[in-house]
Amino acid sequence: MTPAQANPEDRAALLGRDQNFFDALVAADAAALGKLLADDFLLVGIADGATVGRTDLLGAVSAGAVRFPAIQSFPDEAVVRRVGDVGIVVGRTRMNFADPEGGEFASDSRYTHVFALDPATGWRLLSAQGTEIKPAR
Repeated sequence: MTPAQANPEDRAALLGRDQNFFDALVAADAAALGKLLADDFLLVGIADGATVGRTDLLGAVSAGAVRFPAIQSFPDEAVVRRVGDVGIVVGRTRMNFADPEGGEFASDSRYTHVFALDPATGWRLLSAQGTEIKPAR
């Protein structure tokens, strides 16, 4: 069964917010990230499945505890759906991460981002979950 797709206007708005999220991570722009994330935002990590809330993510980005030198997304591949005031984006990225000690690594992932429509501020990111795509053996 193929999931119902968002209309073109919703697709563009949700993919735009998705890109805003990636851009804020690359720029280490905690202020922009803070405007995008819902107050009860929750991230599930790609590598270990650990959960991180809004405050901890903003703190880690502000302090440079986690850096994203580059994030490449593939919006043409994304599945974008809207159900009432909820938008869901399932997409793919290639992310470069860096830790405070200068160690860097890259990961290809499939992700699900869940957005809620806020009448005052537009789409806000409620939840993000990534799953690493491992190379075929």
